[in-house]
Amino acid sequence: MSIVKENDTVKVHYTGKLKNGQIFDSSLEREPLEFTLGKGMLIPGFENAVIDMKVNDKKTVDIPVTEAYGEVKQELFHKVEKTQLPEEVKPEVGLGLVSKDAQGNEHPFKIVEVNDDHIVVDGNHPLAGQELVFDLELVEIK
Repeated sequence: MSIVKENDTVKVHYTGKLKNGQIFDSSLEREPLEFTLGKGMLIPGFENAVIDMKVNDKKTVDIPVTEAYGEVKQELFHKVEKTQLPEEVKPEVGLGLVSKDAQGNEHPFKIVEVNDDHIVVDGNHPLAGQELVFDLELVEIK
């Protein structure tokens, strides 16, 4: 029976959880996730966990912050004057915003602070700074 190795394309069912058990994503109610190892499509800890699995293998892995979405980066917090927001935006903590750069690339932000004249937005990935737990099941090696 073959095992997963670098550059293989695989299909995996997964459930992603925070350390407190809160589920943040799962493929169980949809098609399994298909990806090719070594292409940098997923966080390193997820890819590394799949290596050496066989079809129908199941396992649970803890992924440290450094192999997930990294530490929270303070340089991704930005002060934005309320006058820079579109009129229809009513800023409140937790609201998601999207900014476009000069090349047209979109960058998501979340409002983390609202003041009289400005807001503070966070451009970190929502799971930055979190240790993650994944339940994995290898469905197919292509």
